[in-house]
Amino acid sequence: MDTVFVKSILDQAAKLGALSVRFTGGEPLLRDDFRELYLHSRRLGMKVLLFTNARLLDTGLADLFARIPPLEQIQITLYGITKESCSAVTRDPLAYKETMRGIELLRERNIPFIVKGALMPQNAADKPAIEAFALDIPWQDGRKPSFASAFDLRSRRDFEKRNALIRHIRATPEEVVRLLREQADEKYFLEMQQFCAKFMGASGEKLFSCGAGKEGGCVDAYGMLQPCLLLRDPTLVYDLKKGSLLDGVRDFFPMLQELKVANAEYLKRCARCFINGLCEQCPARSWSENGTLDTPVEYLCDIAHATARFLGLIGEKENAWEVSNPSARIAKLQQTTYAEWAAEQGVANQNIK
Repeated sequence: MDTVFVKSILDQAAKLGALSVRFTGGEPLLRDDFRELYLHSRRLGMKVLLFTNARLLDTGLADLFARIPPLEQIQITLYGITKESCSAVTRDPLAYKETMRGIELLRERNIPFIVKGALMPQNAADKPAIEAFALDIPWQDGRKPSFASAFDLRSRRDFEKRNALIRHIRATPEEVVRLLREQADEKYFLEMQQFCAKFMGASGEKLFSCGAGKEGGCVDAYGMLQPCLLLRDPTLVYDLKKGSLLDGVRDFFPMLQELKVANAEYLKRCARCFINGLCEQCPARSWSENGTLDTPVEYLCDIAHATARFLGLIGEKENAWEVSNPSARIAKLQQTTYAEWAAEQGVANQNIK
């Protein structure tokens, strides 16, 4: 998309009542016209959420953010907290220096930002140091940074060699639970109690049980409107070069809610599974993993079951779609105290009160 086209999409979004826009990628600061697009968004009254690795943050951009704030905290992904680990992940010896320089430019100007991490074998040992680094960031409010580890495959399904690499570096279900265990303080437990009470339950035969196409939309680098960031099935994206944002939101997106599941294995398992709120299974991830919209993703199923066992919702040998009393399981979790749960699950009691 050229600058004029992106601006036209932003204009249309503002006219439809959009209050914020997120610039992400890849790396959004690679665009030569980022400053112009940023200013256009702010002039339209939109908050700007920027996802970046901070390497291309320079004095000019930092001064711009200080003068005209984005009104949302900038989110920076750290790929290592040492030159060695950061270089091992990014394959660039300059990555660490450039990232820290970008962060320092924001600090000097008191521009709100937070950090998060992406854990891989090359930087897994950095986790405690990244957490300590985050504690010194005032806008982090003492919260531990989030860490990605169960990485998604390439949504375009165009490079199997890279997908094989992603499978090699993403965390196993056991490693995901180990990360949860390390962060499972009382706040986490109380949030999960509320989450399970609100979002657990079988999804049935409806293909889209998420907010895709209802809570916003995503536009890729080629002007294709997607119901969510990951969903790139060519039959479910809308070409904004041939129509308007209004047409896509009003006429195209609503039909997604009418789509039904056809895959027999999905209907047997996922449609009946009461822990689907813990599962990242969705049409977008099914597409990237399997090339279909409704094939169960075994990797995500294993993570959801491991997480449910960690919470005490299912037993070691149980499949969640076979549980006959899901409401009772969820009710029991609501009635359990953090101390009781921590003792039962062998979690160090990190009581925050």
